[in-house]
Order: sequence, then structure tokens, then C-alpha cells
Amino acid sequence: MTLTQVSTTPFPDQKPGTSGLRKKVPVFQQPNYVENFVQAIFDTVEEREGATLVVGGDGRFFNREVIQTVLKMAAASGFSRILVGQRGLLSTPAASCLIRKYKAIGGVVLSASHNPGGPDGDFGIKFNVSHGGPAPETFTDAVFQRTQSITHYRTHRASDIDLDVLGETRLGNATIQVIDSVADYTELMETLVDFDKIAALFVSGFRMRFDALSAVTGPYAKAILEGRLGAPAGTVVNGEPKPDFGGHHPDPNPVHAHDLMDLMLGPDAPDFGAASDGDGDRNMIVAPGLFVTPSDSLAILTAHAHLAPGYAQGLAGVARSMPTSRAADRVAAKLGIRAFETPTGWKFFANLLDAGLVTLCGEESAGTGSNHIREKDGLWAVLLWLNILAELKKPADKIVREHWAAFGRDYYARHDYEEIETTRADALMAHLREILPSLPGQVFGGLTVEACDDFAYTDPVDGSVTPRQGIRILFKEDARAVFRLSGTGTAGATLRVYLERFEPDPRRHDLSRQDALSAVAEAANTLAKIGEFTGRSAPSVIT
Repeated sequence: MTLTQVSTTPFPDQKPGTSGLRKKVPVFQQPNYVENFVQAIFDTVEEREGATLVVGGDGRFFNREVIQTVLKMAAASGFSRILVGQRGLLSTPAASCLIRKYKAIGGVVLSASHNPGGPDGDFGIKFNVSHGGPAPETFTDAVFQRTQSITHYRTHRASDIDLDVLGETRLGNATIQVIDSVADYTELMETLVDFDKIAALFVSGFRMRFDALSAVTGPYAKAILEGRLGAPAGTVVNGEPKPDFGGHHPDPNPVHAHDLMDLMLGPDAPDFGAASDGDGDRNMIVAPGLFVTPSDSLAILTAHAHLAPGYAQGLAGVARSMPTSRAADRVAAKLGIRAFETPTGWKFFANLLDAGLVTLCGEESAGTGSNHIREKDGLWAVLLWLNILAELKKPADKIVREHWAAFGRDYYARHDYEEIETTRADALMAHLREILPSLPGQVFGGLTVEACDDFAYTDPVDGSVTPRQGIRILFKEDARAVFRLSGTGTAGATLRVYLERFEPDPRRHDLSRQDALSAVAEAANTLAKIGEFTGRSAPSVIT
């Protein structure tokens, strides 16, 4: 074993966001590419000497190779204790759990979230800080600057660590500990939801299907649902993480989790359906015959979280990302708690959680979480739903419909235009910003614009201002259209168009989403000139 300093050169690249650096696998496979970025991270971590570091990933292609690189470089960079998930696996919420529990200085998380995997798929590296959440922009900016000037990296020339066997290995002055990827996370879940109540639910004959999409949540779901809670074997499907996610697109939505949707909308639907994504931080909830939108799921969890032991004292507040429907706001108003509207990005929720201003938070893109960690958490959301089902002793679809009857229904859909030429996407957004002042009072698709803006957020904790977070168009008919560009892909730009219409009348709660939102879709397409700017006649994906 030799401590080695290797010469390298800076690489010009895009600035990583709080979701880290995401590229296609072949980009990361370039000589020294991973090493440059990892060393830039370590050079930016203050007080790393003698500190604890967490390392793990979602098991996608190239995961094991990069983990070996990270472990050897971490040992050479002064960390004294490095915790790594067995087989190199850690869901993103589990990584956040470990960072907080073991008071680590942070964690290197290898994931491209819900993006496809495989040799030609996506890969990503991000750093979570000591509170367990994604690094702030000040940190990622510093990492980016370091990648532009780096001249060498430090590593140990040593044999690879056996990631399959639990135990400790000395590497230089560091101890590398391979830990059970599931145990600490399971322990945390037991403090939040009532395992005995949920186990009794399964004893009663309750049936569910959990589709792990051949991604990282499989071992967690098997250990907890089938192992601890007694769900029948086979409840968890696609439960073995695979480097290419078994050919699945690991995004839990009705399009990509179509097998689950077909089952839940069919004649032999079990009592409850759920799925999670590539790195385990997103969730999809399906009742028999009914897809539950992430916006509705957040609202229903907010209304009933007090039924679970971890939230029995009530909620401090709830936060949602701006594109998420306003369903949770209506629940917050009835409960008398604060509701916050933030930009998309978990760091904004983390500030509110750290300050004790909210307990639950969620995004329309299927991310829901609470103050137990500083990431969204797919399996936690499923367990909280199961706790609610066990307490209310009602079918999942009835709970949803009773919620609509009490609060009204927010019809909601997201239209994604993927891999658009960046110049075209930017031109569309520039067009919207240019016409904003003239929109109020105009009629599109039979809807009258009441107000509009380019959403800017003032953080109530630190006073920081985050501008230009998406165009909001509010119609007098209690409908809304939101336009924003997403940064989660690795090719081109993704335009996301969010359509929403509130319906208070229970007699109109069984409309199809297409019928309920057709006027909003027409208005959005017309005022934004989507076809003209994107060259597309229809979205790539509708969820």
C-alpha cells in the first residue's frame, strides 16, 4: 500500500448543482475525471482531518468502481473513519440517516437519481453535508472553482476493499467500515411509524405491491415490508438492484412504472400499490383504480400524519415546491399550521426543517420527506401511508375520495418536453418573461389570466433571495399553469409544464384529468407557443 500523489489537469465542465455532477457514464470513465471531481470535493471540505465520512450509491453501472476510488482517496485525504454500505449500496435517504446518526462531516453519494442506468446511461456524484442534506451552492461553487485549477489528487495504491463482507479494514491512517446498508435506516423507521399496527394490517389479509424498479430500495423494502412487517413473500417485485435497473427507467410515475399501474387499475388489484426510484428518495402511490398524485399524497399525509407515533404531537408546518399543487396549503389552513412555497430543490426545505418551521415537505416530482432526515424519502412515505391505512381501517381509494370531499380536488398533471435544444428552451422562457406584463386580463383557451410572475423566493430563515424559479400563470377560474426548465437530465434541456385546476364540487371529482385540464393545457400551449419554440407537437411524458 502506497500513498500516491498523481499529476492531473483541470477539466472545464458545467458547474455542479446541489444534485451534484451528472453526466453519461462514458464521461465519468475518462482518465482522471472522477478523481479530479472527488479531490475537488475533499479539498473543499473543511476540518476533514480525523472526521467521519459516509460513502454509498444506488448500485447503477460504474458504482462499485467509483466507490473504490472514493475510499482510497478519502483515506489519503485525512478522513479517519469511512462508513460504506455493503455491496456499495446506500439509498440517498439512508445516507442522510447515517450522516446524522454518526455525526459524519458529510457523505459522498453516487447517484443520478431517477435517470436511466447502464453502460450508456447516467451517473452522478454529489456531496451531502453534516446535517445530511445536499451541499449548499456556496460549497458546490467552491468545488467547481477547484476543478478548474486542480493539478493533482491523492490516493492509496492498495487492493480493493471487499464491499460484500461486513467489517473493518485499515487503509493508511483511516478505518474503512463496511456496514449493513439497511439496519440503521430500519431502526429510524421504527421510531416514526407503528410497526406493530402495520404488521397487524398484513395479518388481516391486506395485500400490497411494491415495485423497486430493480433499484436501490429493493433490499430496504424486502427487509422492512416482508422481513419485519410480515408482508407475504413477493410483495416486493424487482427487488434486486441491477446496474442497468433491469432495463427499467427508475422514475416512479405512471409511464415508467406501467406494470404496477396495469395491476392497480386491473380487476385483481391489491389493496395498495407503491414504487420508488433509482436512489430511493422518490415514491409513487397507487390506490385500487386510482393514481394518487404526489401533490395529493403530500396533502393526505399532512392531514393524517398525527396518526403515526413520530408525528403524534402534530406538525410545525408543511412546505411544498412552487410547481406542486396547492392541495397541502388547504390542509395547513384547516390545521392552523404554516404553509411554505419554495423553489424546487431540497436545500430550501432543509433550511425550514433545520429551523423547526416545518415537519413535512414535498415536491410534485414524487419526493416527500419529513424532519427525520434532510432528503426526500420514498420508502418512508410508503410506510407512513401504511400506518394511516392501519389506523383508519379504510381502503386507500376511499381515503383519497374523502379527502377530496373535505378539501376539494386539485386536478393536476405535468407535461415534460425532454432533451430540447437548450437554445430553444431558453428562447421559450425568454418569450414568457417578455410577455408577462401584458398577460393579465387576456383570455387563452377560455381562461382569463388574473396574475402572473417569475417566481422569486425569499428564505424566511436566512433572508436570501432566489429569483427566476419558474413562470406562474394564475387564471381567474382557479386554475394555474407553471413553466420551468429542469436541471436533472444530462442531455439538452427539459421543459416542464405544470397544469392545475381546483374543483370544489364533489359531483365533479370523477372527471378524467384530460377533461378537467384540457382548457389549462390549451391556454399553456397557446401563450407559451410551445410547439413553435420546441418543435414538438406533444410532450415526451405526461404524469
